[in-house]
Amino acid sequence: MSKYLFEANYVGEGIKGLMREGGTSRREALVAALKTVGGSVECFYYAFGETDVLGVIEVPEPSDAAALSLMINSTGAVRVRLKPLLTVEDLDAAARKTPAYRAPGQ
Repeated sequence: MSKYLFEANYVGEGIKGLMREGGTSRREALVAALKTVGGSVECFYYAFGETDVLGVIEVPEPSDAAALSLMINSTGAVRVRLKPLLTVEDLDAAARKTPAYRAPGQ
């Protein structure tokens, strides 16, 4: 299972829907959507300022995360951004790899 940090902002009618339905209803909607791709919510928080809602989700495959992001963003009511999360072991494995790369101008 892959974990993703999600950040979301309600837009236009999405703000009105949130005010009408409340936060619990929107979390339940995310839980239901994630179940359709075999995923789950690890944590879900509302905030104020630059980001309206954030948390961590878990999905089986990156394509599941992409499908969910596309579906949510296509509504025009919420703008969601996903960031893949790596464990320290994932980073250790990455640090042991030696990909070839040439920096610009070198």
